Amino acid sequence: MTAHDERELVRQIEGHLLLAAAQEEGRSAAERLGSRLGWLTEGQRADLERHFEAEYVALARLSWGRTAERARELRQAYESRYRALRRRLLACCVLGCALTAAAVLVVSAV
Repeated sequence: MTAHDERELVRQIEGHLLLAAAQEEGRSAAERLGSRLGWLTEGQRADLERHFEAEYVALARLSWGRTAERARELRQAYESRYRALRRRLLACCVLGCALTAAAVLVVSAV
């Protein structure tokens, strides 16, 4: 198994764990809501809880998608900024080396 395969496996496991946690949170929230509505029949309560849990998970996935998109945007912005800074540093180093060489030539010519 390559390092890339291992990272992909870890990402898949994390995804499954996140989904399981969101489903459990949704189920708990749905049960709390259903318990407050004492006038519902058991069938209605089960239906409400099922729909609530599904909506909760859908909203969690939407939120995760937005977070991932924002992370990609930030990564792209930081990487472009890093490349620009690296180019400036390289230009300064080349300029410094050129000035040092010129100074050495002037001093040695005297």
